[in-house]
Amino acid sequence: MNDSFPRAIEPRSAFPHFLEIPTRWIDNDIYGHVNNVVFYTYFDTVINEYLISHGGLDIHQGKVIGVAVESFCQFRQSIEFPDKINAGLRVARLGNSSARYEVGLFANLEQEAAAIGYFVHVFVDRDSRQAVSMPGQIRDALQSISIS
Repeated sequence: MNDSFPRAIEPRSAFPHFLEIPTRWIDNDIYGHVNNVVFYTYFDTVINEYLISHGGLDIHQGKVIGVAVESFCQFRQSIEFPDKINAGLRVARLGNSSARYEVGLFANLEQEAAAIGYFVHVFVDRDSRQAVSMPGQIRDALQSISIS
């Protein structure tokens, strides 16, 4: 376990941005709950939805893209189809070319996170893959949901 990551129960109120993500039948594994690897797709979905809709990220032709360099998830409760995921997002660290997002996944109307984790992006030049300063619109959007 990552000792620097919060271990406390995370309430909905700890996250300034939410995206509802429906579970799919295919998300369930043989044990009847959403498979652990699918949780990371929920993380990726809420982060990139926010970057596109609030930060102006152009995933198809933009010169700067975010590349995942680290992720972590702590599973606390099962989620299963047909639950609706309410993915909460906040920014814990904002650097010059990187951001550490923290995500809480809440099943349906639950007040405590079923899973909590983080995801680190480094912003790079699309062609060279060299780290670059994140664009101002992205920085502003991330700053608006930052807890630091």
